[in-house]
Amino acid sequence: MGDKATLLREADEAFTELRRAVEGLTDEEMRRVWLGSWGVREILIHISGWHEAMTPALGRIAGGEAPYPAGTYDDFDAWNARFVLQKTGVKTDEVLAALDASHTAFVGAARSVPDQHFEPGGGARELFEGTGPGHYREHAAQIREWRRAAHDRLGAATTDAGTARN
Repeated sequence: MGDKATLLREADEAFTELRRAVEGLTDEEMRRVWLGSWGVREILIHISGWHEAMTPALGRIAGGEAPYPAGTYDDFDAWNARFVLQKTGVKTDEVLAALDASHTAFVGAARSVPDQHFEPGGGARELFEGTGPGHYREHAAQIREWRRAAHDRLGAATTDAGTARN
C-alpha cells in the first residue's frame, strides 16, 4: 500500500476512534468545560473548522500551488477561537453532522491529490496528517482520558456516599 492509501486508511480509522470516544455523551456532557475553556463540543467544532480550512488547501496542492499564503495559519489559537466562535449556539447534533460532513469532504479532497504529494516531504503529507489522523488521535485520547477520569470521580463519589451511610 502506498503512502497516500495508508494515510487515507489511517484517517478513516482514527476518525472512527474519535467518533467512538464521543459516542453516548449527552448534550450536557458534550458542553461540559474541561479542556481550558472547551468541552467536547468545542473540540469537535475546531476539528471541523480545520477540515473546512484545509480542504481547499488540498485542492491547491493538487493544482501545483502552495496550500495557502505563508503566515495565514501561524496563530493556531486565534483560528481555533474563531472556529468555535462561529458555531456559538449551534446544536450538538448539528456539530456532529458538520464533523462527519467535513471529514468526508476533507478525505475526498485528499483523494484527488496526486500520490507523490503524500510521500515523505510531500506538500500534502504534513497538512493531511496534522488535520486528519494525528489530530483525531490527539483529541480522541484526550476525550477518552476525560471520560475515564469522570467515571473514576463518579465511582469515588458513589463509594464515599456509601461509606458515609454505613
